Amino acid sequence: MTSDEQPPEPSRDGEGGLERRIAGGLAFLRRRLTGDYEVDDFGYDEELTDQVLMSLLRPLYETYFRVEVKGVENIPSEGGALIVANHSGTLPMDGLMMQVAVHDNHPAGRHLRLLAADLVFMLPVVNELARKLGHTLACAEDASRLLEQGELVGVMPEGFKGLGKPFADRYKLQRFGRGGFVSTALRAGTPIIPCSIVGAEEIYPMIGNAKTVARLLGFPYFPITPTFPWLGPLGAIPLPTKWTIQFGEPIPTDGYPPEAAEDPMLMFNLTDQVREQIQHTLYKLLVQRRSVFF
Repeated sequence: MTSDEQPPEPSRDGEGGLERRIAGGLAFLRRRLTGDYEVDDFGYDEELTDQVLMSLLRPLYETYFRVEVKGVENIPSEGGALIVANHSGTLPMDGLMMQVAVHDNHPAGRHLRLLAADLVFMLPVVNELARKLGHTLACAEDASRLLEQGELVGVMPEGFKGLGKPFADRYKLQRFGRGGFVSTALRAGTPIIPCSIVGAEEIYPMIGNAKTVARLLGFPYFPITPTFPWLGPLGAIPLPTKWTIQFGEPIPTDGYPPEAAEDPMLMFNLTDQVREQIQHTLYKLLVQRRSVFF
């Protein structure tokens, strides 16, 4: 470099990016303090979800469970769709990880609205957080409204039967109820997307169920695992398993007549088709898996 040349200016991109983040954070706090933000009829707070709640879940998703996502292209870019997944893991972390998987991997950054059990909305703090994250009661009315609004809705038909099943029954799908989710999709004319989740079964290996304690607490089950309750609060830390979430090919429902939603045989057949597709994919992913933890 000659004496006439000036040294290059230091890049200000990093500094400018930091300033923008600080300004954005302050603006966010100001909106929260003044109440200048929106929630929908279900209590869903999109800004809080994107700015805070997803950021809290992301380390679990990316670093702890190291979730691998397949088939995200099967989720439509717009319009309503019903994602139906297996349920497991003693605590419902699979639903939360599925929400992050959709939001962070879908090109349109879509938000998944989960249908949750009554118990979720009876627990203090959990109730408020679930509403803010976009969860709503697992009933046909709420699901229909969301689908008609063009939302992406997630349901886990096994419910507590899948979530609290013994470790010996891992990756064996439980009964899918009476096919209510199929009826809801038929009425809305939205596709059903089967989703298979591998890795959640092993985070809390449930080797026993303290039924008396569960009844006293009003819970559907009280899990006994190799670490809980023996290690106290430390026993509540999930094992760092390696997860895979695969979204299958959509099953269309818009070709059926309006009265199809009242046809019990059709609902049974479609429910069985969804269940079999999820189960088959689970077995396929398990065969491909090298290790529970890697």
